Order: sequence, then C-alpha cells, then structure tokens
Amino acid sequence: MSSILDDLKMQYKLGGVAFRLVFWNVLCFLVSLLFFYQFQLGVFNFPDWIALTSDPNVLITKPWTLIGYAFFHHGFGHLFFNMMVLHFSSMLFLTFFNSKQFLGLYLLSALFSGIAFVTGYYFLHLSSAMVGASGAIMAILVATTIYRPLMTIRLLFFGNVKLWHITAVILVLDFMQFRIENTGGHIAHLAGAFFGFIFIKLLQNGIDLSRILNNPFQKSRRAPFKKVHKNYPKSAPKPSSRIVVKDKTQQQIDEILDKISQSGYDCLTQEEKEFLFKAGK
Repeated sequence: MSSILDDLKMQYKLGGVAFRLVFWNVLCFLVSLLFFYQFQLGVFNFPDWIALTSDPNVLITKPWTLIGYAFFHHGFGHLFFNMMVLHFSSMLFLTFFNSKQFLGLYLLSALFSGIAFVTGYYFLHLSSAMVGASGAIMAILVATTIYRPLMTIRLLFFGNVKLWHITAVILVLDFMQFRIENTGGHIAHLAGAFFGFIFIKLLQNGIDLSRILNNPFQKSRRAPFKKVHKNYPKSAPKPSSRIVVKDKTQQQIDEILDKISQSGYDCLTQEEKEFLFKAGK
C-alpha cells in the first residue's frame, strides 16, 4: 500500500499541471461517491455548497461554487469522458503555452462558464444545479484550435483529421442538443468555448488573462541589458603549494605537529622531539 502511495506522490510531483487537475477531479469524484451518492436511487445528490445553483439568492451566499462545481461529476461516464478530453486538449495546449497559462485558462473559463449558466437560466426562467469540468475543458480545446486550427490529429478508425474538424463536431452537437437535454451543461460548454476564443485572441495581442491568477502586479525580475566594460589583469598569480612557500624547517615543524594531532606526542621519535624543542626556542 505504501508503495502505491509513493508512486502516486511521485506522479503527482512530476506529472505537471494537467495531471494534477485530473488527480483532483478523480479525488473529488471518489469523495462524492462516499458522501453524496444515493445507492438506492443510483444518482448523486450534491448539496448547494458544492453544486453550482442557478438561484442567485443561494449563489450569493456560496460564491466558491462558481469554481468548485468544476471538480465534481455526476457519474463515472461523465468523469471519464471529461478527463479523456482534458488529457487530449492539455497535451495540445501545453505544446504552445506554459502551465500557468493552462491553469489560468482552466479556472477562469470555469468561472466564466458558471456565470453564463446562472445568467442563462435566469433569463430562461429555469432552475437547476450543475457540476462538471466540461466548460473549462472546452475552453482549452477551443483555445488550442484557434491557435493551430490546421494541426493534424490521428484518430482511431478515422485516420488523420484536422483539429478544427474535431472541435467543430463537438460544438455542433452542443448547438443541436441545446434545448433538448442538459441545457445548463450546453450553456457551460458554449460559454467555455467562447472564453477560449477570447483568451487566445487577447493573448495574440499581448494581453495574458492568466496573469489575473498569477500575481498581475509582479514586476518582471529580468533586469535591462547593460553592456559593462571591465578591465581584467592579464594573468593572475597561481597559488603556490605550502612546500614551495615555506622553508624546509617550517615544513618539518608542520609535519611533526600533524603527527602529534593524529597520534599524540609520545609517538614522536627522539630526534623529532629534540628538533621540535630546538625550533621552539
């Protein structure tokens, strides 16, 4: 058991930000199985301090659910599909951008998708609650697609396809099912896609929204380049060994003292004792 935990710790440490997000999503799912799953009914019953509710009166007292909902899922199929797409899109995104931008996009798009869900349900006069990382994952996928739409992806059974083909199919399915089922989920998906589009367009114009979560007031530590002229001596004198610097008498004294420090005074020969006595005068 300890070896498994050690392996998980090592994987968590070395796996990168995408692996850690997958880890936390899986961990939250396992916790929800223990506390929020009703085995008799076969459904999850998330409390309003975890699930994102569309009721503004409840939301205003639990604002953390605007991001927390993105780490819980309604079932294993929901979790598995989202984590597969997260793994796929994270590999593509991190090919071009850094981990801070990845994490910033994930959290900000989850927040934006949550706000879009609440706003959409308010104007549609609907009431529901939502969990799932789909909106944030769509943001990462769309952001990468906008940046490199013609990237070639090899899919099983389909062969080589362009990245924008994959993203387009997913978005079309969201539009087609918008009012059929899971309206709140499709609102979050489309909002996440829109946020991913905006994120990349702003980034291409020099505005990095991920800095909102990465200390936006921190100044760059890189000092301006300055050309400095410094005169160096032509050659520095090399340090001499003790044997060269000191005369033979001092060298012999040092050797006798070293012998005393290692084995004691009694280990000296009579000649060494007499020499040390004469040298001390």
